[in-house]
Amino acid sequence: MALIKKKIILYPTDTVWGLGCDATNEQVVKKIYKIKGRTESKSLIVLVSSIHMLKKYVSVSKNILRFLETTVKPTTVIYQNPKGLASNVIASDNTVAIRIVQDEFCRKLIKRFGKPIVSTSANISNSPTPKSFQEIEPSILQRVDYIVNLHQNKTCNKPSSIIKIEKDGSATIIRK
Repeated sequence: MALIKKKIILYPTDTVWGLGCDATNEQVVKKIYKIKGRTESKSLIVLVSSIHMLKKYVSVSKNILRFLETTVKPTTVIYQNPKGLASNVIASDNTVAIRIVQDEFCRKLIKRFGKPIVSTSANISNSPTPKSFQEIEPSILQRVDYIVNLHQNKTCNKPSSIIKIEKDGSATIIRK
């Protein structure tokens, strides 16, 4: 498996095509930033396969747990004080954006890998997010180590919703 070998993958997520790697390995995460031409001051989204996996990396309140168990739309939650993740996926305010994947392929991939993976849109920084595999820039395709041969004809128009859990436990909607 490419992820075990510290490789960068291009894969379909439950939202858009993403660049992915082991979210616990700082060196391989650096490769993602380099491919995207993005500064490390802009944190990345991390995907997990389940609530059980999520709890290994962040504290989850009962309210958020209830929300996660009932939400149907892909939703990324920004949590305070993560642990066990690469420092370059954690924002300067000590938060991390994590989404429990709903896509069956992604869930199985992460579960088999046994660790969270990075998910960032498959584009050069400040370029439009590709809505389909066909819109991914050739330079991205050439720089990844492995391309998942699945859903390459699918079009995705919507990124995930984003909610931030504040220090006081309240939630702020960042993107609907």
